[in-house]
Amino acid sequence: MNLTKVCAFSPFKSNLVQKPTSKTTINLSILEVLMLKCQNSKHFGQILSQMISTGFIKDTYAASRILKFSTDSLFIHVNYSHKIFDYIENPNGFIRNTMMRAYLQQNQPQNTILLYKSMLKNNVCIDNYTFPLLVQASTVRLSEIEGKEFHNHVIKTGFTSDVYVKNTLINMYAVCENMVDARKLFDESPVLDSISWNSILAGYVQVGNVEEAKVIFDKMPMKNVIASNSMIVLLGRSGRMTEACQLLDEMKEKDVVSWTALISCYEQHGMYKQALDLFMQMCANGTSIDEVVVISVLSACAHLLVVQTGESVHGLVIRVGFESYVNLQNALIHMYSTCGDVTAAQRLFDTSSHLDQISWNSMISGYLKCGSLEKARELFDCMPEKDVVSWTTMISGYAQHDYFSETLALFQEMLHADNKPDETTLVSVLSACTHLSALDQGKWIHAYIRKNGLKVNIILGTTLVDMYLKCGCVENALEVFNGMEEKGVSSWNALILGLAMNGQVEKSLAVFQEMKECGVTPNEVTFVAVLGACRHMGLVEEGRSYFDSMTRYYSVEPNIKHYGCMVDLLGRAGLLKEAETLIDSMPMAPDVATWGALLGACRKHGNSEMGERVGRKLIELQPDHDGFHVLLSNIFASKGNWDSVLDIRGAMMRQGVVKVPGCSMIEANGAIHEFLAGDKSHLQINEIETMLAEMEKRLKIMGYAPGTDEVLLDIDEEEKESTLFRHSEKLAIAYGLISITPPTPIRIIKNLRICSDCHTAAKLISKAFNREIVVRDRHRFHHFKDGSCSCMEFW
Repeated sequence: MNLTKVCAFSPFKSNLVQKPTSKTTINLSILEVLMLKCQNSKHFGQILSQMISTGFIKDTYAASRILKFSTDSLFIHVNYSHKIFDYIENPNGFIRNTMMRAYLQQNQPQNTILLYKSMLKNNVCIDNYTFPLLVQASTVRLSEIEGKEFHNHVIKTGFTSDVYVKNTLINMYAVCENMVDARKLFDESPVLDSISWNSILAGYVQVGNVEEAKVIFDKMPMKNVIASNSMIVLLGRSGRMTEACQLLDEMKEKDVVSWTALISCYEQHGMYKQALDLFMQMCANGTSIDEVVVISVLSACAHLLVVQTGESVHGLVIRVGFESYVNLQNALIHMYSTCGDVTAAQRLFDTSSHLDQISWNSMISGYLKCGSLEKARELFDCMPEKDVVSWTTMISGYAQHDYFSETLALFQEMLHADNKPDETTLVSVLSACTHLSALDQGKWIHAYIRKNGLKVNIILGTTLVDMYLKCGCVENALEVFNGMEEKGVSSWNALILGLAMNGQVEKSLAVFQEMKECGVTPNEVTFVAVLGACRHMGLVEEGRSYFDSMTRYYSVEPNIKHYGCMVDLLGRAGLLKEAETLIDSMPMAPDVATWGALLGACRKHGNSEMGERVGRKLIELQPDHDGFHVLLSNIFASKGNWDSVLDIRGAMMRQGVVKVPGCSMIEANGAIHEFLAGDKSHLQINEIETMLAEMEKRLKIMGYAPGTDEVLLDIDEEEKESTLFRHSEKLAIAYGLISITPPTPIRIIKNLRICSDCHTAAKLISKAFNREIVVRDRHRFHHFKDGSCSCMEFW
C-alpha cells in the first residue's frame, strides 16, 4: 500500500527514522491543541513528524494520544495507524487495546485476533479491557470455537469476575445461539447489570424462545426500553400480537423503535389496518418517525389499496426531510403502482437521483399490475442491469396476463443471458407450458430443476403436477407428487382434479380418501375437484353424497361452483328437472356458467322446450356470449327450425357477437402449431392435405360415416362432410401423424368442446394408425388408444 496517498506528509522512511527538520518543541498541551485543529491527513502528518523529530513519540501517554486520534479519524487509514503502533516503543495495555479496537471498528476482527496472538508471543500482560475486544471479535465472526478459546484464557488469567468481560461472553454465546452456556454464565454471575439482562434476553429473542424470554423479562430488576422493545419484536414475530400490544401500552417510556416494532409486526402478519391505526397513534403521541416505520406503513397502504393514506404518509416524509432515501423511494413507488397510480410512481422514478435495482423492479411490477405490458417491457429493456427478480417479474407478468408464448420466449432470453432462474421464475414458465400444452418444454424445465438441485417446494411441486396432468401425462404427475417432501392441500387438489380430467375417476376419488387419511383437511377447491370427478363419469349418487358431506362433516359451505358442478352432473345424467329444481333452490343467484351447464344438458338430451327457455334466459343475462347463442341455435337446428336459427344468427350480427372459432394447438419438435377450422395457412398444408386424404380413406374402410348432425347448417350433406373433415382437431391430428415419430403420443389442446364426429374419428384413427392421441378440450382429456377413449363416451 502507498501510505503517502493516505497521509499526504508521511514521516516514515524505509528505516522509520527521519532527521530533525525543526527545533520546535512540543508538549502535551501543544499536542492537544494541534489535534483539535487537525482536519486532514497532511496536518496529521506534520504533527506526527514533529513528534518523531523531537523524540516526543517516546512519551507513552503522548504516543497513546496520537494513536487514539489516528484510529478515531476518518481520514487516517487503519493500516497507517498500525504503522504508528509499530513505531511506538514498549506500548502499554491501553495502546494495544486501542489498536485492537481500531481493527474491530473497521470490521477487521481477524486482525484484532492476530494482534492478540503476537502479544502472547511477546509475553505481554493482558488486562480486563483486552478480553472483551477479543470476545467481540469472535462474536462478529460468529466463531463460537474462538470465543470458547478466549473464555478459557479469561478463566486462566482470572478475569471471570469482571462484569464487562462476563457480559461480552454472555453476548457471544447468545449471538452464536448457544443459550445453554450463555444462561450458565448468566446464572453464575455474582454481579448482573442492565447489559447482562439485555444480552441474555436478546439471545432468547434471537432463537425465538418466547417462554424463557418471558421468564427473564419478568425477573428483570428494572425493565428498560431496549428490553421491552426486544420482547415486542419476539411476541409479534411469534404471532402473539395481543401480548405485544399490551406490552407497548404498559411501557412508561416508548421510543421510535417501540412503536416501529409493533407496527412492523402488524404489517408482517397481514394486519394492515391495525398497523395504520397504530401509526396514527404514534404520530399523535409526538414520536418522531424513521425510515423503517414509514416503509412498513407504506407496505400496509399498498396491501389495503388506500392511496390517499399513502399520499399523506408521503407528505409527512417530505416534511421530515428524508424523501431522497432510496429505500423510501422504492416503498413509495411500490405503494403508488400497487394502488394503480402508476403516473405518480413514474414521476417519483423519473425525479429520483438514486435508483437501484429495486427501483427498476418496482416500477416494472407497477406497470404489469396495471396491465401496461408494453411500458413494462420498455423499462425492462432499458435496465442498466437485470437480476433474477427483474427477469422473474417480467416473465410472471406475461404469464399472469395470458401472454404465454411471450413468457416462454423471454425465459429463453433469460437463459441465454446467463441468468439462473429460481423457483418463482419456473412456476410462471411451467404455467405457460401448461396453458400451451408445451409438454417438451415442461419436461425440459423439470430436468433443469433436477440438474441444478433446485428445491421442489409445495408451489413448484404442485405446478409440476398440474402441468403434467394438463398435458395428459398421469404417470409423470404421480412421480412428482409421490416425490414431494411436503404436500399442501393445493397439491392434493391438483392431483384429484387432474386424475378426473384424464378419465381416472376411481383413482381420483381414491386419492381424496388418501388425503383425508393423511390428516389433510379438504377445502372448497377440493370439493370442486371431487364433484368434478363424479361429473366426468356420471356418478350421481356419489356426487350427492359428497355434496351433502361438505357442510355435515367439513363445515364447508357450498359456493356457486359446487352448485354448478351438481347441476352439470345431474344434467349430464339426464336429470334435467332435478337440475333445474336445484338451481331454483340455490341460496345465491345462479351465474351464467350454472345455467350454461343446464343448457348444454338440454342440447345433449334433446329437451328443446327447456333448452329454448334456458337459452333465452342466458342470452338476456349475457347477450355478448357467443356460446349460448350457438347452443340455442343448434337446439333449433336439431329440430329443423331454420327460421329461429336465422333469428338467433341475425341477433348475433346486430349485437356484434362473433362465434369463437375452433382452435387446436399441437407441440411438435419444440414448437407450438395452431390450427383453426378449415385452416389452409400452415407451411406444410400440402402434406397435411395428403394425410387428411389418407385418414379419410382408412376410416371409410373401417366403416366410418361422418356424423353430419354435428354440422347444424342448412346445407347439403356432401358439404357437411367436407366441413366436418376440416375441423381444427383433425387438422392437428394430421399434422401430428406426419411430424411426431411413434411411439410418442400426439397431444392436442382445443379451446372448445370436442364434437362427437371428431371424437369418433379420433378413436378410429388411433386404431388405424396404431397411435396414441391425447386431446384436451375445454372440459377434460380424451386419451384415444386402440379405438377407444378414456372418457368412456361420457363427456
